[in-house]
Amino acid sequence: MPDQPPARRTQQERREETERKVLAAATALVAQHGSRALTLAKVGEAAGYSRGIVSHHFGSRENLLRAVMRDARTFTLPDLGDSAADWLAETVRAYLKNVTSRRPPAGAFLQMWGEAIAADPVLMPLYAEHDASFRRLLADKVREGIRDGSVRADADPEAMAVSLVGLLRGIALQLISTPPPARVKAIIDEAERSTRRALRP
Repeated sequence: MPDQPPARRTQQERREETERKVLAAATALVAQHGSRALTLAKVGEAAGYSRGIVSHHFGSRENLLRAVMRDARTFTLPDLGDSAADWLAETVRAYLKNVTSRRPPAGAFLQMWGEAIAADPVLMPLYAEHDASFRRLLADKVREGIRDGSVRADADPEAMAVSLVGLLRGIALQLISTPPPARVKAIIDEAERSTRRALRP
């Protein structure tokens, strides 16, 4: 039987492929050089397209940075587990494993976070919103843990959320540094153990 010709891709499939390539190119450029060096023309060239294609798909540099941030911050949260404390400790592990397995996106996310702290007018409000949402999620889980008895009763949920984000970001920055520290698994294990000890009733 003769070989069948490959199926033609739909317009939607071609569009999605273009967006993936552009996003990957933008992410790699931000991870290497920071967002301030990013232009639509450079992204188009790195992705193998024109500046116009990038503009057509993302509209503006700000929208492209938003897309890079949304993609780079994504990681799979653990299942609910037996208790809120388990979920919080396993979230620490999941976050740090994501950092080590997705180096360019993780590098781009943390690079832009540093720029946001330095009052970048585009990134600062994006990260302020994201970080506030992440802290609320963690604080709510601490409250849940106090109710289910898995978190010590005197824990301050908002303070604990800030502490956990600080732990995650501080370790993450070291894990993507050049050269990265040795014994990454041991570092992640220790971060999870430290979280469990801090939460334990």
